[in-house]
Amino acid sequence: MEFFQDFFAYYENFLASPEFKNTVQILFLTSPLWIPFGLAVLLWQKWLEYKREEIYNKFDLVLLEIRLPQEILRSPLAMELVLSGLHIMGGEGTWYDRYILGKSRAWFSLEIASIEGHIHFYVWTGRGNKDLVESQFYSQYPGIEMVEVSDYTDVYPKFDSTVIQLEGQEFALTQLDSYPIKTYVDYGLDKDPKEEFKYDPLTTVLEFMGSLGKGEQFWLQFIFRSHHGKAYDPKNWKKDTEKLIDKLSKQYRGEIDEHGKEIKEARFRFPTKGESDILASLHRSMEKLPYECGIRSIYIAPKEVFKRFRITMQRGLFKAFNSGTLNGFKSQNVTSKYDFPWEDFRGFRANILKRKMLQAYRRRSFFFSPYKRKTYILNAEELATLYHFPGQVSQTPLLSRLPSRKAEAPPNLPL
Repeated sequence: MEFFQDFFAYYENFLASPEFKNTVQILFLTSPLWIPFGLAVLLWQKWLEYKREEIYNKFDLVLLEIRLPQEILRSPLAMELVLSGLHIMGGEGTWYDRYILGKSRAWFSLEIASIEGHIHFYVWTGRGNKDLVESQFYSQYPGIEMVEVSDYTDVYPKFDSTVIQLEGQEFALTQLDSYPIKTYVDYGLDKDPKEEFKYDPLTTVLEFMGSLGKGEQFWLQFIFRSHHGKAYDPKNWKKDTEKLIDKLSKQYRGEIDEHGKEIKEARFRFPTKGESDILASLHRSMEKLPYECGIRSIYIAPKEVFKRFRITMQRGLFKAFNSGTLNGFKSQNVTSKYDFPWEDFRGFRANILKRKMLQAYRRRSFFFSPYKRKTYILNAEELATLYHFPGQVSQTPLLSRLPSRKAEAPPNLPL
């Protein structure tokens, strides 16, 4: 009781203090200045949301399924070249385009979906970019087929908690995005080794997706757009990485401490093997094209076949891409984040999160309202590591492949 009496006495004294009264008086006297400004900012943000929603609704959006041949004889470098061709810089060239008309750079979604264990690869984009997407994929993977299909998410247009169960999550990086994740180069896949000597980290994801049973679905999307690093971007990834390299170089030489403070009477030393490897990875990463990215996954099934143990596997989906000395992924914005019944009476709050997660996935939304999320930078090498077409090293039996390899008829056939 004494605690509450002291608490209310403190705030009573605070409200009666001259400092508080002066602050209130200043805010009141300056209100003709800051209230119109605040309202103008709010109205401008709502205007941009309206214009972007208007542009989105006018888009003719397409979903392309990529059907794979029996053999993929290309390393993930081929996918890196595909992504480099999709590093589109246009769409918001002037301040008027960006801040008045609400235009933005084109964004894409690379997707892998498991429908009852049958695995499919997709690309989502606007119809205006369809020819570009197809040309980039066919140039590096001539044996594939790209077919325009209906949206596989249409089977669940909305979340109904009485019929289905859903677990959704998004992934964040464990470190600054200047640090790269463990990529296909680190696994030696850039050297095109023989199949029996390959280890592709993507196979761990595909094996999980291929284990789903009747009624279960698992969706995975990588939403990305080019990163400019210009003045209107929230950050400049290349400059941030250069600063990090400079800081770490000085730290490894013993010139500064881990907080960036200069060390008095510093003694020069050579970086260790591990420190040199970190600097080399940062330099290699900075040479690649950067993309603003967001990653989202959804496990969804009728309530009677939903398996809760898959949630744990879902949250550890990208462990094979994590590096102990560089970067990795962690789960965030999960839909089942309420552990105790008093946090969420009858699952009301969790159901709201699940409805929003499903709609965000279906809209492929990450950069703008109403489902705006914090993005991070992945370069072309990192993104190609997360999304590429596996070779025979992946023995997932339900990986969708074309029945036979296409080839032209030989010219010497008898008439």
